Amino acid sequence: MIRPSVRTDKRIPAGPPRVRSLRTRPGREEPRVDDQPVLDPLGAVRTPDDPETDVYLTGTVFLDIIFTGLDSAPVRGTESWARGMGSSPGGVANMATALARLGLRTCLAAAFGDDVYGDYCWDSLAEGEDIDLRPSRKIPGWHSPVTVSMAYEGERTMVSHGHEAPPPEETAPACPPPSRACVASLVPGRPRQEWIGTAARHGSRVFADVGWDESGRWDPSDLSDLEHCDAFLPNAAEAMAYTRTDCPRAAARKLAELVPLAVVTLGPEGAYAVDSGTGQCAEVPALDVEALDPTGAGDVFVAAFVTGALAGWPLADRLAFACLTAALSVQEFGGSLSAPGWIEIAAWWQHAKAYDDQDRTALRRYAFLDDLLPTGTRRWPLRRAVPTIGFRPYR
Repeated sequence: MIRPSVRTDKRIPAGPPRVRSLRTRPGREEPRVDDQPVLDPLGAVRTPDDPETDVYLTGTVFLDIIFTGLDSAPVRGTESWARGMGSSPGGVANMATALARLGLRTCLAAAFGDDVYGDYCWDSLAEGEDIDLRPSRKIPGWHSPVTVSMAYEGERTMVSHGHEAPPPEETAPACPPPSRACVASLVPGRPRQEWIGTAARHGSRVFADVGWDESGRWDPSDLSDLEHCDAFLPNAAEAMAYTRTDCPRAAARKLAELVPLAVVTLGPEGAYAVDSGTGQCAEVPALDVEALDPTGAGDVFVAAFVTGALAGWPLADRLAFACLTAALSVQEFGGSLSAPGWIEIAAWWQHAKAYDDQDRTALRRYAFLDDLLPTGTRRWPLRRAVPTIGFRPYR
């Protein structure tokens, strides 16, 4: 069963409608934009007894302000002018947005300030992306964490500011809502997160990533929550640091001793996975794209991999799909701004088959998209509306 569901972003008075992958509520007519359906990737596996939520996650939401069009890094004592800028919810909102745009029913628990930034992030996620924020809360007198990101030469530099939220400090409920899956971010040096074990005992599949250890200790005890997880998805540097290896593939094999599925992202080389249950290994090369801004690419990769896992796709297809969506995201600026939906993915596939700008052998890895994607999509590349604080909704 494919359930198309789309939405346009009416906040932006520029460009064609921005297509969203939103859940369809019972009794509501299936909307379309430009006659383009957006598929439900879990349509074939849904049953009446399924939980309302596909994926639950928790973390910190930042207001991201992104400066683009910088020719080089800012130089001390000088003023740099950017040719463009945008703003959007960031932090855990990057992954929540990526999940929602792929059609998964996404629930987020986070703290939001009661300032204009917090209201903007809340509205963007709840109204713009149809993310369920019922477990989230607004905190009086607390201002939103902010990150300023400057993108140049395919990389970015970020400056962040924020304060710990006042009591009650726990954003995540002790017992998360029933869901098919949870995404957990392990935090180096922090205590174990009890909600992860609770979610696993209640039947959720838990997918984990990990933050960068600024202390440099890379203590394996930071990964103790992996005993409750179905999969662990670190990047190559993180995987090698925790396993004390000098090869990301060797690191993946060692991590597979701790968790049923270890997936290590290899940056421009793609991704490698080891399934300890079946003994299967898979590796998929990255696509050749021009990277403008890598912000949020890891979050997009995890969201796409979770989508394929919940849909029951083969391991190699999950890896390929995750690499593809991450590649599409780095061609746009910003974190949640750049997360692709099905229309963008379908448009890229149509273009890739028609033009000789990708390795033909590598493209055969994506033949499974022919049976998955909607047809008749718009041409690639798409114009995209860029949200910015200050625009008023259309009346």
